Amino acid sequence: MLLGINHITIAVSDLDSSILFYRDILGFTAHVKWDNGAYLSVGELWFCLSCDDPCSKDDYSHIAFDIAPDQFEDFKARVLSKGVSQWKNNKSEGLSLYILDPDGHKLEIHVGDLQTRLSSLKAHPYKGLVWL
Repeated sequence: MLLGINHITIAVSDLDSSILFYRDILGFTAHVKWDNGAYLSVGELWFCLSCDDPCSKDDYSHIAFDIAPDQFEDFKARVLSKGVSQWKNNKSEGLSLYILDPDGHKLEIHVGDLQTRLSSLKAHPYKGLVWL
């Protein structure tokens, strides 16, 4: 039986700029780096940067990170003041900031969880929504 997410690895083209982005702008904890990668963490999540040729990111796939409601606006202002690009405006339940990392990986900073989303779907169901 699967227990959850063990770690996330993303391909990065410039290890140092990616470490600076995730550590200094987003606030991850950096643990180690080597010639072709680095290990960081955020909360309990192990996050790996691996030097490679990042592929095109033209679909809706993204990684979403939690943030406390009372920290969202300050975090958003700080991140955007650093020139971080947004890839989408929020149209769903809860506060969200959709940003790009230096290699164009799509990230979301979100207030809420699965339960808040499911509750919102009771009032505003998606087209074709079926409860399983």
